[in-house]
Amino acid sequence: MDTNINKIINAGLLAYGMSGKVFHAPFLQAHSGFNLKAIVERSHKNAVNDYPDIISYNSVNELLNDEEIDLVVINTPNNLHYEHSKAALNAYKHILVEKPFTATTAQAKELFELADSVGKQIFFYQNRRWDSDFTSVRHVIESGKLGKLVEVHFRYDRYRNVIGPKVFKETPLEASGLLYDLGPHLLDQVISLFGKPLSYQKILGKNRAGTLVDDYFSIQLTYPDSVYVFVTSSMLVVNSQSGFILHGVNGSFIKQRADIQEEQLLAGMKLTDPDYGIEPANKEGLLTTIDADGNKTEKNIPSEVGSYLPLFEAVYQAIANNKPYPVTRADVLIQIEIIESPAIS
Repeated sequence: MDTNINKIINAGLLAYGMSGKVFHAPFLQAHSGFNLKAIVERSHKNAVNDYPDIISYNSVNELLNDEEIDLVVINTPNNLHYEHSKAALNAYKHILVEKPFTATTAQAKELFELADSVGKQIFFYQNRRWDSDFTSVRHVIESGKLGKLVEVHFRYDRYRNVIGPKVFKETPLEASGLLYDLGPHLLDQVISLFGKPLSYQKILGKNRAGTLVDDYFSIQLTYPDSVYVFVTSSMLVVNSQSGFILHGVNGSFIKQRADIQEEQLLAGMKLTDPDYGIEPANKEGLLTTIDADGNKTEKNIPSEVGSYLPLFEAVYQAIANNKPYPVTRADVLIQIEIIESPAIS
């Protein structure tokens, strides 16, 4: 990593629930360019057990008033992302914002203008670009072995047939529902590969008993040269489906969602563990190709080791050395435009 260790960036987290504990704090701690200085804990003060030197503030405003903090991680509920991002920018902080960045493109554009006016940067936490399974898909596409792509399917499913306890996800608040929860992951992966679609159409469904928000979505995106991409997510899939299916004129690639980082971090594994980020055995993707003579070849494609640390390195390099961040404003605007667009009735 091209890290300038002479520049230390003080970081603060707005929450220490699952996302703060699993997806942010370990990486900020592991990266030599960051100092994880403070966190907001309104009731239970648990962060000190993991980070003895950390400051635990009682409110968002207390953390934002800490003049030493350079970067604020906005990992609060979806409906608060816009409010907290605006407050942090007005406090002259860089921000790293979890998905969804905002509920609407209008909110996003307002925050972009604010960031520019105060001279601070906005970073989008699209960690699934660094999943081991997705990097495998990217490498297969870039290899050209499939030839011209014809049809691409990305899925991200769960099985939760009851209404969950998180109010901001299960009640019709701003940015609630499955589309705002998992849609940003899937769409960002697609956009990072193919860019802005020529057109798209979307279906939303409510299938669980008593649900007030969507728990199913399917989006078809059309790209130049007749490439059709489908992203689908459901909360009622018992048997795991292939997460990635790609068909091209020369063959197909099929891959399960197999990134292990979240599971390992939840279990308390350290980033320094030699097994960190390594997919379980027998999770390789299957690449099937046919040559000009009609001969079929099947090959298992192992994934690289998954790690979200490069995301934090990219944030560091953007702040310390003014290098471009890979998830762009244009990417996020396309994503939000699709999410907030009307569904097919």
